Amino acid sequence: MRTRTTTATAVAALTTAVALLLTACGGSDSDDSGKNEIAGADTGSSAPASPSPSASGDGVDRPTVRLPEGDNLVFDPEITGDTRTDAVLKDNAEYLRAIDEAIGKQDPKSETVGFYSKDAAYLGSVEWISGFVKDGVTVTGTVRYFDRKVTFSKDGSAGLVYCADESKGYTKDTKTGKVNVTEATKQSYVLYNDRLRKNEKGVWQTTKSSSERGSEACQP
Repeated sequence: MRTRTTTATAVAALTTAVALLLTACGGSDSDDSGKNEIAGADTGSSAPASPSPSASGDGVDRPTVRLPEGDNLVFDPEITGDTRTDAVLKDNAEYLRAIDEAIGKQDPKSETVGFYSKDAAYLGSVEWISGFVKDGVTVTGTVRYFDRKVTFSKDGSAGLVYCADESKGYTKDTKTGKVNVTEATKQSYVLYNDRLRKNEKGVWQTTKSSSERGSEACQP
């Protein structure tokens, strides 16, 4: 599985970054905290990888996201038929794809990650990606995100809870190309709880993200 235990440094750094930010800011994800927001830019790569799905038709100029070669992310459901819910699901999916793209490019400060996230989620992503760079690995295989459920709060933010199946996702050495195939275990399944807020451009940015590896709620 794509165990991120191979990047323990990144895990520890992510936890610290998020904890420090939430302590300093009281867990705020308000729109006026835009210091981590980065304008979108086309970060397309010539690498043979699948680009992002076509634009959603909402008029937002989104960057093209290209996953590392051999990397595949599956989202279930992708859409529900509810316009507002689907906008959240699509932008969160692009955020997760952007993280994998950044890992493939070994670029912790990816502008595309900044396009789809800010605040604690952005800082955590930078530290997370940095761990893969330090370990000299990228990602490959298939990760499935499922049971994706969106709720909306009175303050305009959205909550998104979902599971990840990393049993067929792996890390790969960037120099040798060797795939680190590991056995699927209970720890291959992760429960995520994210908070998103729509910015002035119309993008649902992930502002906070917490996870529980090995969660009973996500076991097959």
